[in-house]
Amino acid sequence: MKRAGFYIFFLFAYIITLLPFRVLYLLSDLIFIVIYHLIGYRREVVEKNLKNTFPEKSPEELNMIGRGFYRHLCDLIVETLKIMHMSPADISRRFDTGDLAQYDYLYREGKDIVALCGHYNNWEWFSAIQISTSFKIITIYKPLKNKYFDRYILNLRTKYGTTATPMQNILRELVRYRKENIRTISGFLADQTPPQDENAYWTTFLNQETGFFRGAEKIAVKYDMPVIFVYPVKIRRGYYKLETKVIAEHPKDEAPEYITSRYSEILEELIRSKPEYWLWSHRRWKYKRPLKND
Repeated sequence: MKRAGFYIFFLFAYIITLLPFRVLYLLSDLIFIVIYHLIGYRREVVEKNLKNTFPEKSPEELNMIGRGFYRHLCDLIVETLKIMHMSPADISRRFDTGDLAQYDYLYREGKDIVALCGHYNNWEWFSAIQISTSFKIITIYKPLKNKYFDRYILNLRTKYGTTATPMQNILRELVRYRKENIRTISGFLADQTPPQDENAYWTTFLNQETGFFRGAEKIAVKYDMPVIFVYPVKIRRGYYKLETKVIAEHPKDEAPEYITSRYSEILEELIRSKPEYWLWSHRRWKYKRPLKND
């Protein structure tokens, strides 16, 4: 049944993504009506997350942010599927990777980079970065339970030459590329929910106690890999520009947890500036900070 469902989806996706963007955005408007008004996809989750994050805002303001989020989510859906039929030139016109030359000196010095990202704006187009840099881009992902959809998403994320690897394999990949003298940028979607254990880094994020994975920071410190924050700015519908901020050039010199803490601060500033572009339907706060044993 899973296989049959996937092939129905694939046929539908293949056909609609042959359409030009202006038609796809009309489809996005229709999808918005379905998932927001008819199905109410995760409306309770979104409303709870927004209310807890912005207690100072009125119901009308929260509703406006929520509607904006769902409209952007629908655009994200069609933009992600469209990758199937976007050439490198097509996506480069719509996803401006900015001045990546600022990191060329790290490449010349033989440095690898850790890039911390978030579920903000169109993160699925990050794979376009590979077109504009000499670094080998590695994206860390969590495999989907449905192997057919997992393979489909993986193919989209690696279309432009990016390598995708599960978190448990990232050290092996880094070691392999280092032996081959290939410089890498490892991209972590670092705002995901970690397991409910004491290994997470906990802080106040968006007005709530929030856990963050420590893995990216540990890898950066272990290999003294410079850490940057990477995020796309939405210029207009279907057009983005990549922006970067340096978090740490020499992670081994930083205090413990500084990198993860600084990441959470920058991400929060970004979300608060344009909250409709973050993934509010994610059950980000399903776990509470674990109690420490005396």
